[in-house]
Formats: sequence, C-alpha cells, structure tokens
Amino acid sequence: MKADDRRQIERGMRAGDEDIYDENEIWMRWSGDKVDIGERLARVVRALARGLSPGKKLRALSIGSGSEPQFRILEAFFRGGLYLLDIDRAALDVVKQRIVRQRIAPVTLIRGDYTGLLLEPTRARDFFRARLGSARLDLITLHHSLYYCPESAWGPLFGNLYRVLLGRRGAVHAVLMSSSCGDQDTTTWLYNRFAGKFFGARNDQNLIRFGENTLRTSPAFARAAVRCRSDRVRFWVDDFGEFMAVVWMILLYPEVHRYTPEQREEITEFIYRRFWKRRRPLVQVQDHLAVYRGFAGRDLL
Repeated sequence: MKADDRRQIERGMRAGDEDIYDENEIWMRWSGDKVDIGERLARVVRALARGLSPGKKLRALSIGSGSEPQFRILEAFFRGGLYLLDIDRAALDVVKQRIVRQRIAPVTLIRGDYTGLLLEPTRARDFFRARLGSARLDLITLHHSLYYCPESAWGPLFGNLYRVLLGRRGAVHAVLMSSSCGDQDTTTWLYNRFAGKFFGARNDQNLIRFGENTLRTSPAFARAAVRCRSDRVRFWVDDFGEFMAVVWMILLYPEVHRYTPEQREEITEFIYRRFWKRRRPLVQVQDHLAVYRGFAGRDLL
C-alpha cells in the first residue's frame, strides 16, 4: 500500500473519535438528507394550512431534531408555539443561542428522553399538561429520532401522540433510514454488513412496514390518513476524514458498537477502496411516514 493511502487509512480510523454532534454537522452540510426532509415537511405543512384562516396560529412539537435545519421551517410556520424536545444538551444549546441572538419567539426548549415521557398514556398526559400548555398540537415530527425506540414500542408511542397530543386536525411526520435495501452503496447495507458481522446487529426498524401493516390495520387509526414513501439521498465530501466521521456515526461507533482497532481498519480500508478511490457517493434510502388526523386526499406526502 502506498504511503499516502496508508496515511488516509490511519486518518479515517481516527475519525471515529469525533463528537457525534460534529459528525452530524458534516452529514447535514454535505448530504441531501435535510433537503429531502425539508421538502416532505413542506408538503405536510401545506396540507395542514389548507382551508385555515390567515390569522390561525399553528403549534408543533419536534422530537429529537434539535438544531437541525428543519427548525427554520417549523419556527416560521408554527407561531402559536414550537416545542423542541431533545435529550442532547448541545443541540438545544445551539438553538438557545440562536433564539437569543435572533430574538425568536415563541420557542420552548425541553430537555428529556421522549421514550420515558411519551410511551405510557398517563405520562404522556402529564407531559402535555405540564410542558405543552392547554392547546393540542397541529404537528409532531420525529426526524431520525425513532432509532432510539424499539419498533415494538412504536404502536404505543404513536397511539399517545395521536390521541393525547395531536389536535382534531393535525399530522405526525416521521423519517427514518430504510431497513430494507440490498444496494451496497447505501448506509443500510453498510450498517447491516459491519454491525452484523462484528456484533450480530441489524437495522430491523421498518417505518414503511409499521405504517402499512400496523397503523393502517389498527382500529385506533381507522379514521387516520396514513401515507408512506421512500426517497434516495446522497452524501459526498471531498475530505476522507470527514467522510469516515459520517461512516462511524452510521455504524454507531463508539456510542453503541465498540469496534476493535483491527475491525476499524477493515472497515476503513473497505470504505477507502469502494467509495473514496472511486469517488463514489454514499447513498441513504430513507422512509417517510405521515399520519393525518381529520384529513382526506392523496397529495399529503
């Protein structure tokens, strides 16, 4: 192996030492992920706004998206109250600084673990009364935050969001990396390949399956409009260290999976040869689920 190639491999192995917040910043800057989320979110917001009087102020809860770019869309549209619930103090601090600097209102920051607050009906009602005021919400978003909740608990979670927090006319919008993709250029394949090989792990959280097989057949959602779709987004950055920092974030290193130095070297060499040397972008297939209450129609996602 050439000396320059070896230096790149060693740099890529060290890239996993980046803070996950910094890794996510690289992903947000150089991938099409947030553009895709923004486009789908805009469709949901347009659907919510149909037929409303110009003076109607909408309210929203964003679960786990912290300081990500869609905050700008939410802040502009939901002037009746925007609530950001996140376990990550750093992400909320970034938003807090922006609120003060740009004098943004009304935005409420809530630090907490949604899995402890919203999975049980009584706790969900207590959270609603104590933290969200007296009015129900028009929109609830779960953008890449369902990873932290097992699919077996999604039914109770969505049930509480729908019955306890959402208004008579509102929507829940969720986004998640697809779990079913055999394309070797995708984040799904990458995670299943290496987390599977070294830890027996596999991404089995399937948002489309949940929407189509669980929500659409549940009596509790009999009057809901459930819409699903998948999009492909691309990631490329012309810096191998930053490219690998995102790969380690996708492979959940070191927060979940602690790959050994030998395993990290194998992964880094694979990425270097398959993607970097060929200038091949990494692809993410991501699933969108929108659950509408009090709506009908096809063009909802």
